Amino acid sequence: MATHEAHGGPGAICPACGGANARPVSEARAGKGAMRKDLLTRLAPGPEKSGDGWMHLLEGMVLTGIGVALAYTGKEQDKPLYLAGGIALAVLCFVGTIAVVRSDRRERTAESAGSGRAARVWDPAFYCYGCESVFCPGGVPWQGVLTPEQFKKFVWTEAGYADQLTGPAKEARL
Repeated sequence: MATHEAHGGPGAICPACGGANARPVSEARAGKGAMRKDLLTRLAPGPEKSGDGWMHLLEGMVLTGIGVALAYTGKEQDKPLYLAGGIALAVLCFVGTIAVVRSDRRERTAESAGSGRAARVWDPAFYCYGCESVFCPGGVPWQGVLTPEQFKKFVWTEAGYADQLTGPAKEARL
């Protein structure tokens, strides 16, 4: 992992504004309050999947159970509309649940596979508080200055999960 000492010390000079109020991205993300939350989002090295696949599975199975209960009620009370509706609801919820859980698993797998590639781009980067830009003091792995959104798009594209970008980072031009 690259350290800020290896890249010109804790106060690297920003090539955009010439200010010395730049810190490694890992330190810039450690601010306080609303600014911290904003920087956490804008400078994220990758999507942070929390294993919500199990919750989605549980939710889907509860909804599928409601469809099965509706179908059972229709059969017991001789109400064909309840029976057909319950079966349709159960099948739709079950298939939808499987699709969502598989998508969650693919995203977690992509995050794991891309974390090393993301780190090679993200670790040497510095964030300038003065002009809100991101740069690499040595010009490696990229030269020039990027906005936080461009930086996020660059990192996520290099890591292989650009398809998960949303908001301003998705629209940013590299």
